[in-house]
Amino acid sequence: MHFKWNYEPPLPDKKKAADDLAKKLNISAILANILIERGIYTEKEAKKFFNPSLNDLLDPFLMKDMDVAVNRLSDAIGNKERIMVYGDYDVDGCSAVALVYKFLLQFYSNIEYYIPNRYDEGYGVSKKSLDHAKDVGIKLLIILDSGIKAIEEIAYAKTLGIDVIVCDHHVPDEELPCAVAILDPKREEDPYPFKHLCGCGIGFKLVQAFAKSNDIPFSTLIPLLDFCAISIAADLVSVTGENRILAYHGLRHMNQNPTIGLKAIIDICGLENRTINMSDITFKIGPRINASGRMENGKESVDLLVEKDLSAATKIAKNIDCYNEQRKDIDKQMTEEANNIVERLRSQGDATSIVLYDKDWKKGVIGIVASRLSEIYTRPTIVMTYDNDFVTGSARSVEGFDIYSAIKSCRDLLLNFGGHTYAAGLTMRKENLPAFKKRFQAYVEEHITPEQTEAIMNVDAIIDFREITNKFHNDLKRFAPFGPGNKKPLFCTQNVYDFGTSRVVGRKQEHIKLELVDSKSNSVMNGIAFGQSGSARYIKSKRSFDIVYTIEENIFKHGAAQLQIEDIRPTEQELRK
Repeated sequence: MHFKWNYEPPLPDKKKAADDLAKKLNISAILANILIERGIYTEKEAKKFFNPSLNDLLDPFLMKDMDVAVNRLSDAIGNKERIMVYGDYDVDGCSAVALVYKFLLQFYSNIEYYIPNRYDEGYGVSKKSLDHAKDVGIKLLIILDSGIKAIEEIAYAKTLGIDVIVCDHHVPDEELPCAVAILDPKREEDPYPFKHLCGCGIGFKLVQAFAKSNDIPFSTLIPLLDFCAISIAADLVSVTGENRILAYHGLRHMNQNPTIGLKAIIDICGLENRTINMSDITFKIGPRINASGRMENGKESVDLLVEKDLSAATKIAKNIDCYNEQRKDIDKQMTEEANNIVERLRSQGDATSIVLYDKDWKKGVIGIVASRLSEIYTRPTIVMTYDNDFVTGSARSVEGFDIYSAIKSCRDLLLNFGGHTYAAGLTMRKENLPAFKKRFQAYVEEHITPEQTEAIMNVDAIIDFREITNKFHNDLKRFAPFGPGNKKPLFCTQNVYDFGTSRVVGRKQEHIKLELVDSKSNSVMNGIAFGQSGSARYIKSKRSFDIVYTIEENIFKHGAAQLQIEDIRPTEQELRK
């Protein structure tokens, strides 16, 4: 992939503001400028950013229907009614169920949890689950990370004598379900100031409100925050505002005293005795929690997350790790097949979107494949398969393009759809597939901008290696946790050379381990370039090149800084030769 590098040097007024802020905070002006670019202008704002406080969490009762939800939950407990906590089979849904269930179980035992089977029941609330709830005497159903569009299902629950509280973060339709309470800050009339909570975050606000209403100390909630951190990282919601606070303290708790189930996953991932960050969740912990729902049943992930015995948790974690290995094999095969299809289609023109269908693809993996293809080709992507007599699909978008709205424009062709700006799911009858593909691609063609289909790297600063001091690295770490809305700063250093020891590494010789010298300062830095072995010959030729990279911690060298190189290209003077 060829990236376009964007860099805008700070204007004089911003440079002066950065210099002033740098002096007040005792940090590099480079980092101060990055703060300003992220909307943090004052010393007070910077200190809040660097030290997120649980005291700054919003009052949960600002959310519409929260008082109704808490009253109904309190009544259920007071009347000894049986309660079911219900969630989606992905990381966010499973973590949300584990959080609410573990909290309530401290005070109330007449409670159970339920995760629908992806293959038997599909996404969201199923009538099968409601019939089960009726059979076991459920009177209150708390739905997490779904439910906002379950109009018929929640109406059916009502006929069964089951009250429903919906805790969702997806975009609602014009019609809302007939639940006793709907907690979703994306409701148009909802005054809640922060709109970007994940499903687990909504669940946290519910238990926060319940605790506040019943004089339960807030400290009771702190051991649950690691579930919030997992969901925020895995669901790719904005790591700003309230999410930043929840993720920051969730990671802190995960590193100091993780719940037993998470401890088992951490050990299986090989992350023990390491400081876990958001990337570890995204690439190691999250996929394993997801794998259970993708390959078998997501309930096993909740079993793990609520387990109190480490040996039992380790046994479940090993099962889930096996599912993850199976998932990776299927994912690799499907991605290769999808890539071959895309390459064949390229001869028909450079389309602005990708829509693929194969009746034999595994439903649990199509979301991962859609995500991969959207990254590789920088196009909004939908990958679909055939399941239970219907076509079902997962959609992933590119920076700045609202794929949910694109799908919504075809709603008359769909049986069901849901999601948000960058990720969505849909179901349709097979005969509607050609019309859907045509209309979706026409919508994208009309609404997407050329910039949104470019692979762009927005460089935060051009620096020399000598500026990467221990203090600079330590100050940079305070920008974490990273994610959407607060991405890892990207740096560029120009005119670097191989120091003489760079080499290709990896099982398939696909990566480059680098030792580079900066020609301007003569400073040397170590780095790793994943999947970029194609540049190795040029690098070893002793010609100069420019790099864009993030600064990471080298766990094998006592936390020393190393470069994770995202892109490499010859310097301009080399190109002119």
